[in-house]
Amino acid sequence: MTKLSVLDLVPVREGETVAQALAATTSLARAAEAAGCTRFWVAEHHAMPGIAGGATSVVLAHIGNATSTIRIGSGGIMLPNHTPFVIAEQFGTLDALFPGRIDLGLGRAPGAGPELQRALRKDLNTASQHFPQDVAELSALLTGEPKLPVKATPGHGAQVEMWMLGSSLFGAGLAAKLGLPYAFASHFAPDHLDAALELYRRDFQPSAALDAPYVMPAMTVFCAPTEEEAQLVSSSQAQAFVNLRTGTPGKMPPPVADYRSTLPGPARAMLTHMDQAAAVGTPDQVADKISAFVQRTGADEIVMSGATFDPDVRNRSIALTTQACL
Repeated sequence: MTKLSVLDLVPVREGETVAQALAATTSLARAAEAAGCTRFWVAEHHAMPGIAGGATSVVLAHIGNATSTIRIGSGGIMLPNHTPFVIAEQFGTLDALFPGRIDLGLGRAPGAGPELQRALRKDLNTASQHFPQDVAELSALLTGEPKLPVKATPGHGAQVEMWMLGSSLFGAGLAAKLGLPYAFASHFAPDHLDAALELYRRDFQPSAALDAPYVMPAMTVFCAPTEEEAQLVSSSQAQAFVNLRTGTPGKMPPPVADYRSTLPGPARAMLTHMDQAAAVGTPDQVADKISAFVQRTGADEIVMSGATFDPDVRNRSIALTTQACL
C-alpha cells in the first residue's frame, strides 16, 4: 500500500484574507490527519498575493499545535533564501515542540526576481551555486557530524527528517549522493521525472539517515462524487497556474465550467502536459490513476497537491481519495 501525503501552498482565495487562508490550511491539516495521511507539507513562496506560506516555519508551528500525529514539514524551504544556521534553529525549535514529527524538505530554486533578491538581501544566483555545501552544513548543524565551530541551539541533535526536493536531475543526483529521501515536483514539472528517479536509484549511497532509496513524487489530485464536479473544482487551480505562467499572478479565483475550452492552444497544451501527473475524477477514477502512476514510478509515497476555491471541497477530496486508496 502506497502512503499518501498532502502538499499545501496556503492559497489565498479571492475575497478572503491571509488569516482566512491560514485557517483553511489548518483545517486541511486536521482533515489530512483524520484521513490517515502520512505527512503535511507547506511550501515556501514569497511576494505572491495568492500564497501565504512565506513564513513556513511559523505556519508549521501553528499546524503542529492544531494536530497531534501527522508529520509536518516543508515542501520545501528554498535554502538559497536563508542561511543554514537560521534554518537549523527554526527546525530544531519545531522538533523540540513536536518531537518525531518534523520534515525538512530543501529546494535549490530561489524563484525570485531582482526586487525580491534585494528584499531578502541575498544574491540568489550565487547562493544557488553554494546549495550542496549549504545542505551539508545544515546537516552538520543538526547532527553534529562533522563538528562545526558553532553549535545551533536549538538545532543540534534535533531528530529532523531531511528531504531533497527537485524538478530536474540536479536534485536527484544530490539526494543520491547524500543518501536522502527524494521528492519530485511532477505536479507542475513532469518532464524529467522518470530520468530523475532512475538516476537517484542508480546512484543512491546509503547514509545514517536512509539505507535504501525512497521516492515521493507529487500528483495533482481532485476527487469528488462525480467526474463533472471534480473537473469543475480543479479549474480554480488551473486558472491560478495559467495566470502565474502568463505573468498575471493573483488570488485563487472561483471555478469556471469548461475552463480549458476558453483557453488559447498553448495554455491548454500546458495544462494537458501536466495531466500526466494528475488524478481528477470520482474516487474509483482517482484510485486507478494514482495506482497507474505508482506503477510507472515505483513511488514509495505520493504527495497530493490540488487547491480548491472552497476549502471544504479539498478536505472532502482528501477524505474520498484516502478512502479509495488506503
